[in-house]
Parts: sequence; structure tokens; C-alpha cells
Amino acid sequence: MSEKEKKQSMEQKAKLEQAMLRLGLLQRKCREAKLPVLITFDGYDAAGKGLQINRLIQAFDPRGFDVYTGDRDGEEELLRPFLWRFAVKAPAAGRIVIFDTSWYRKVQMDRFDKKAGKKELKNAFADILAFEKQLTDGGVVLVKLFLTISEKEQRKRFKALEASKETAWRVSENDWKRNEQYEKYEKINQKMREQTDRPYAPWTVVDAEKKNEAALKIMNTVADAMEAALAAEAPAAQLFDGPVPPDRYQKGILAKADLSLSLPQKEYKDRLDALQKKLALLHSELYRLRIPVVLGFEGWDAAGKGGAIRRLTSHLDPRGYKVCPTASPNDEERAHHYLWRFWNNIPKAGHIAIFDRTWYGRVMVERIEGFCTETEWRRAYQEINEMEQHLVNAGAVVLKFWLHIDKDEQERRFNDRLKNPDKQWKITDEDWRNREKWDRYEEAVNEMLEKTSTKAAPWVLVEGNSKYYARVKVLETVVDALEKRIKQKEAKNG
Repeated sequence: MSEKEKKQSMEQKAKLEQAMLRLGLLQRKCREAKLPVLITFDGYDAAGKGLQINRLIQAFDPRGFDVYTGDRDGEEELLRPFLWRFAVKAPAAGRIVIFDTSWYRKVQMDRFDKKAGKKELKNAFADILAFEKQLTDGGVVLVKLFLTISEKEQRKRFKALEASKETAWRVSENDWKRNEQYEKYEKINQKMREQTDRPYAPWTVVDAEKKNEAALKIMNTVADAMEAALAAEAPAAQLFDGPVPPDRYQKGILAKADLSLSLPQKEYKDRLDALQKKLALLHSELYRLRIPVVLGFEGWDAAGKGGAIRRLTSHLDPRGYKVCPTASPNDEERAHHYLWRFWNNIPKAGHIAIFDRTWYGRVMVERIEGFCTETEWRRAYQEINEMEQHLVNAGAVVLKFWLHIDKDEQERRFNDRLKNPDKQWKITDEDWRNREKWDRYEEAVNEMLEKTSTKAAPWVLVEGNSKYYARVKVLETVVDALEKRIKQKEAKNG
């Protein structure tokens, strides 16, 4: 090595050491500021993602980061929507998460290998853009790194890996296929970056042939992103639509409900029995065809959500469904994006998840009680629609029920509970406080129903003054939706 080369090497080493010190300081500042950081490493096979991740994390306190691999599917991943594996591992406030291969695999390797059709790719791009916007709007510092190497360098690295028994397993037949069709794969990657490069989630392309230079660029890119986020001022509240007429949501969908609808007890029992038996059979078909189901229940206090859920599940195999009650978020849940705790309960294919209160708390309770900003709850309509669309794109049946009663019926049920020692636990001071805000909640619910009832994930308004009628309507709606989806799946399977 010449004197010039020695000097350059020492200068580069000093720059790397300085970059590591800077990163360590910024990690501590992000932790103090409760800033979550997510770093993705994507790129070409043998580009050295693992090596560069290892070099990057040397700068961090190991108690403050997690590293995950996104290029392999275990049983849990295969049975859930593609983004689930990433959503549940998103960083908590103040922590760093690093993915060795991220959600881009779906529109990169899977696209090249023809594992995804045109419609699936279109949906995947839409889902990815929505997911990244959701993360960054929620305060996540997102750094996307794409490591490149030439066709010749990749081939050289593959051969070196195959020359050793300890590393030969790392080179697959598909790896060689992508190298042999390097230009085709390169075009796929270029198009992928073009379609997903956004101001809030830009790509940084890293030439990974010279490992030290690549490491320095990666460290500085991550540090710059962290520094910029720490220096940024909180964005001003935004309004996402124009002025709302005073009565637009006061006399909305709820006002059209016919709360006089009822059922005689004998007819109720006969229809309920038949529907419960049919649901038991359909549950087996769901499992056989691997169809996931997500059912969300919202409604006024004492509207009968619990009773409807009990009748819905009474004949189902308990191994194939889960009821997820939603209470106020705990400390861990508050440290994540508000949708994180719901992603953790998304069902496996063939299973049913029933949410007793849902993610719609953001545009109702959190909105009315001031637990989130106006910007946050207004943004939530789109975020929720996009999340539900991703579930449907992954093959899930998504239904949402609003159990509706009038104010007089609610008061009667509250008083009945107070008189019954076995039901007094069901009534709380908070229920009475919420009742005082009936008009504000009604306006919020009307807006929610209008903005988030989609073809993919519709709201079902359940007239609930008659519990018999409400329970039967819920079960009939679920049965009809499941029968339709099962027929579609069977037709598709041939």
C-alpha cells in the first residue's frame, strides 16, 4: 500500500469513527425526544446488506434497536396479510427498527419471479405507499436504503460464497437467475424506486462495491435523517376538507334508521337457531379455504354489542376465533402508532377476529375527548380505509357494525342495569358522561359512517332498539357475506 493509499485509509477510518459517534449521540437524542426510527435495507443479492447493518448497529446502544429479516416467510407470515409482519414490528417511540429486506420484496423479487400478477402488484404498490405515509405521518423517521452492485461484482461474490461450505447455502438458484437476467431485474428495481420515491419517504441509492465508502454513506444518510427530524418543528394542524355545513352530520345516516323494527320472540328464536347452526358450518368452510374474517362492533353504550357477539360466537369452534375487546391504550400501545395494537390482532387465514370496539375510537372517543389532534383524527379516515383495503386485498372479509339505539332506549337500559345487581358492573360514570355528549358523538358517528363505509369494508347500520331484531340482523349479515366469499373462493379455485 502506497503512502497516499495509507493516508486515504486513515482519513476514511477517522470519518467512520466520527460518523459512529454522531449516530450514537443522535440515538440518545431520538430516545429522549421519543422519535421512532425505521431503517430499511433493500437492494441486490450479495450487495452486503447484512454486513452494512452490522457496521451500522455498532454505533448504537444495543438496548435501543431491533433488527428483523423480511425476506423469509414463516407460517405466521404466510397466513396473514403481507404488511402485517412489518406493521407489528414498527418501532415504538424512541426506538430504532432495522429491516434486512423490507416490504419492497413484493414488488421486487416476487415481481421478477412472477409470483405476483398485475392486479396484485398494483394493490401492493398502493398498500406500500399508504403504509409509508401512515408511518411518517405518525412521526416515524423512515430511511430507505437501496444497495447496488454491478452484474460482474455480484457474480464474483456469488462464486466466493459458493466456494465455502459454510456460505454456499446463501446462494440460491433464483439468485443466479436474477444475475443472469441482471438488466431485466435492474429495470424492475428502477421502476420500483420511481413509483415509491416520495418526499416523506425518499430512496437513497448506495453503491455497495466499496464497502467502507458504502458504510460511510449509510451512516451519514441515517444520521442526517435523524438530525432533520429532531430539528423539525411540529407541523401545523391541517384541515383536509372545506367548511362543513352546520347540519351536514347532525342529520346524517343515523337519522334514517327505523328503530321501530322488531321481531316476535318465537320467530327470533327460530331464526337465531338456524343462523347459528349455519355459521358453525361456514366456520369450517372458512378454515378449509383459508379465508380470514375481521368483524368490528361499534355502537352506543348499552346498544347490545356484547349480546350480539355472544350469539354470533355461540356455535363457533373456539380454536378458530378470537374476541378482542378494546379499552384505553396501555403504555406500550401509546408508544406506537394507534393502529399498531389492532394489527397485532389481525387473524390468520381461516380464522375470525371480532373486535368489541375498534380502531374507529380515533374518530370518535379520541376526537371528542381531545386525546388526539384535529389533524390526527381527520387524517385517520384515510388511514383506516387504506388499512382495511389492504386486509381485503389479502383476501379477508371485513364487516363493521354500528349498533344504533335512541337516547330514550339507552336511558331505559342504563336504569335497568342499575336495578340489576348482576348487571351493575356494566354501567359506569363514564357511560353517563358520554351520554351528556350524545349530540357531539352523533355528529362524529355520522361523519365516520359517511367517510369510511366502502365497497371493500362496508358499515352495517343495525337498528338496535329491539335486541332480537339486532342480533338476527348481525348474524344474517355475517352469514350472507361469508357465503358470498366462500362461493367466490371456490369458483377461483375451480
